[in-house]
Amino acid sequence: MFTKINSSHLVGIESVCVDVEVDIKSMGMPSFTVVGLAEGAVRESRERVKSSLKNLGFNIFSNAITVNLAPADFKKEGTHFDLPMAIGLLKAFGIFDAKLEDTIFIGELSLDAKLRGINGVLPMVIDASGVGFKRVILPEENAEEASVVSGMEVFGFSTFSDVLRFLQGDLEKKPFETNIEDYFADARKFSLDFADVKGQFFAKRAAEIAAAGMHNLLFIGSPGSGKTMIAKRIPSILPAMTINEAIQTTKIHSVAGLIKGKGNLVVDRPFVSPHHTSSDVSVIGGTREVRPGAVSVANNGILFLDEILEFKRSVLEVLRQPMEDGYVTVSRANRSVVYPANFMLVGACNPCPCGNLGDKVKPCTCTPHQIQRYRSRLSGPLMDRIDLQVSVNSIDFKDLSDMKPGESSESIRRRVEKAIDIQKKRFQAEDINYNSQMSERMLRKYCNLNEDGLKILENINNKYGLSARAYSKLLKVSRTIADLEGSDELKPAHVLEAVRYRFLEYE
Repeated sequence: MFTKINSSHLVGIESVCVDVEVDIKSMGMPSFTVVGLAEGAVRESRERVKSSLKNLGFNIFSNAITVNLAPADFKKEGTHFDLPMAIGLLKAFGIFDAKLEDTIFIGELSLDAKLRGINGVLPMVIDASGVGFKRVILPEENAEEASVVSGMEVFGFSTFSDVLRFLQGDLEKKPFETNIEDYFADARKFSLDFADVKGQFFAKRAAEIAAAGMHNLLFIGSPGSGKTMIAKRIPSILPAMTINEAIQTTKIHSVAGLIKGKGNLVVDRPFVSPHHTSSDVSVIGGTREVRPGAVSVANNGILFLDEILEFKRSVLEVLRQPMEDGYVTVSRANRSVVYPANFMLVGACNPCPCGNLGDKVKPCTCTPHQIQRYRSRLSGPLMDRIDLQVSVNSIDFKDLSDMKPGESSESIRRRVEKAIDIQKKRFQAEDINYNSQMSERMLRKYCNLNEDGLKILENINNKYGLSARAYSKLLKVSRTIADLEGSDELKPAHVLEAVRYRFLEYE
């Protein structure tokens, strides 16, 4: 007796179809063998499936049972093969005879035959739909998450007995349906607003430019100057995510186990703020299961490193490759996985160990050697990748005591969205969305400077010595400033403003 059940397996944020093949021999000693490069959690499926079916009254394990997970040329991990194994066993024994060629099964079984939610459902269902499957049966906990995939009938169940009754025709159930537009209608609700920020017009302008082009941003200033306050409000001025960005981000969050049981499409741009004691593995991704790290969870959003100079140097240095490429490759002994990591880095730190360098009232007590050693934690190559570098001075008492609110996030966001719309029209024939993603070819095409602009950059190069990357960053920021102004032409004034955000000056 042989049968085949369709399932799926994750590889990064993509998935591959897996055939769960069940063969039962009436001859031979009782056994239950799982083959097909099954890892520990998959091999343990035997015990969960046996207990679940026995607790439902199916004593079918007096035969020689072989389960093969095909193709067998890559390792299988996770608990989501429990449900297809159980279905395959009962179908092979003739308990039911439903046609399942267009159906995939994914889900974990408890010992009392209840279905438990799993991670990574969305990418599995998306890829299954892409290869022609029409129906998915999974835990009720994951139904809302899977239902965002159009063209796929999603059936969620809380117990295995309900799944069996449904397949036998004894239980009627409608597919779980959701409206993606409803998710976006509930988005863009922020508790933090730029209207709360007193003064700091220079820093707020830098935040607006960074948001308008998705540029990396660094705030350096004394404690209490408002660096973190401004950084936490940047999500409120970012453009709304597109449906493709939302689905890609949700896939990552699903694999990372951040939406299991919630079932929500991630429609607000992520704001990820790891603690400065975080390890490089937790930031870049890894562990034995090759899970996505903070840089991938922040994809299409913000990775905020508060007190960035307190992070270990190894953690900061692993950011260089994803900041440049927009993805990260996590390699382990058994496999290598590529995760998107197209984030906007926002960092905040003090200018010196005591924090008072450049303060108008409090004197700095640090020696030049201490200051140089403190700042050296941010290497030159990493600083070169940060588009805007802003000194944030202590706020004046006059601004602090002013009871009038500052400019609202909504007002700033309207300007940002207009600039983003300009970029989308400009890059509609390209494979990018924002100025920060421009290649060297695109810079030559979209960032032509006149003689005055070139002269400014020549003078800057003579003073500071621009690297090729720093030159490109200046042009990209200049292009964003021009877009905020609604200018097709890249003017010297745009270049001069970009230069102001590139080189830090201290008193």
